[in-house]
Amino acid sequence: MSARSRTFLVWAAVVLGAAAAGRGSETGDAAAIAKARALIDREMTRTLAPAVSVAVSRGGRLVWSEAIGCADVELQVPVSTTTRLRIGSVSKPLTAAGLGLLVEEGKIDLDAPIQRYVPDFPKKAWPITTRQLAGHLAGIRHYENGEFEIRDHYATVRAGLAVFEKDALLFEPGTAFSYSSYGWNLISAAMEAASGEPFLTFMQRRVFEPAGLTHTSADDPAAIVPGRGRFYTRDAAGAIVNAGFVDNSYKWAGGGFLSTAEDLVAFANALLEGRLLKPETVQLLWTSQKTADGRETEYGIGWGVRRDAKGRRRISHSGGAQGGTACLVIYPDERLVAAMIVNSDESFTGQTPRLAEFFLEGE
Repeated sequence: MSARSRTFLVWAAVVLGAAAAGRGSETGDAAAIAKARALIDREMTRTLAPAVSVAVSRGGRLVWSEAIGCADVELQVPVSTTTRLRIGSVSKPLTAAGLGLLVEEGKIDLDAPIQRYVPDFPKKAWPITTRQLAGHLAGIRHYENGEFEIRDHYATVRAGLAVFEKDALLFEPGTAFSYSSYGWNLISAAMEAASGEPFLTFMQRRVFEPAGLTHTSADDPAAIVPGRGRFYTRDAAGAIVNAGFVDNSYKWAGGGFLSTAEDLVAFANALLEGRLLKPETVQLLWTSQKTADGRETEYGIGWGVRRDAKGRRRISHSGGAQGGTACLVIYPDERLVAAMIVNSDESFTGQTPRLAEFFLEGE
């Protein structure tokens, strides 16, 4: 057996076993946890994902939290429930909470032209509003070739807008839905102007700390970030390799945060319990926007808004990043929350809604 094969077997043994004991054995959700663990085991085997962090709460109480696999494959470091992993576009719901605070305080008018807050952003063929940006209705483009792997560092949020600000709109705002992380970068520039402080400082002070997010932060490549995991992908032959370097300073708001499954669940519960935003503001975020011809987009302000196969209201967002994927699912009426993060972009976090359903089936 080659050294490479022996290394892989050691790695696989760690991945397929729990590196941190899960909580939940004393709850009435043992059957759901068993199903969820079996799903995760199958999917980790299929995708070779090094690590997963998962958490579920019901009625504001954590009923299951577990971390399985390796945070660092080379050093064989087990992942833990406090390991910070990339959450990609699940950053948008966090940013949306900050936006909601500024709307409550009258500091941002969702329907004002974006130049009210970012006056040097180039005017386009039609006016753009923050509401349209937040619902992917503004016509701002998404990533183009190579932009998902940008390595340049942008010292400010405003500087990062240079990636797309000179480009024409894809369509007249309001007439179509087209997903755009860059639209959320522009929102963060407006938030800076409205709040009078740097975006990351505002998010830490007004969102992360009040919601009790103790392991959520910007994925700054230069900073020493306690508990940050490593990030992986698969090469053309299907083997696990290190993900390429990326500097997410160009897109903090739309996809640049690190977090844990427990922190994401805590964030969702802060919204459900009215501890972060007023209930009417939460409903604003969780109400589908419409195109000009009246078609619902199934996207509110930073959140996907849909119903599952049984007609239950489901609020969610998924995310992908270099070497990381995540999903946060909320069933508001059942007060059930599930979050999953994987430190690979070859992942299975799309199964998070199904995992949440395991915990609803016994009700």
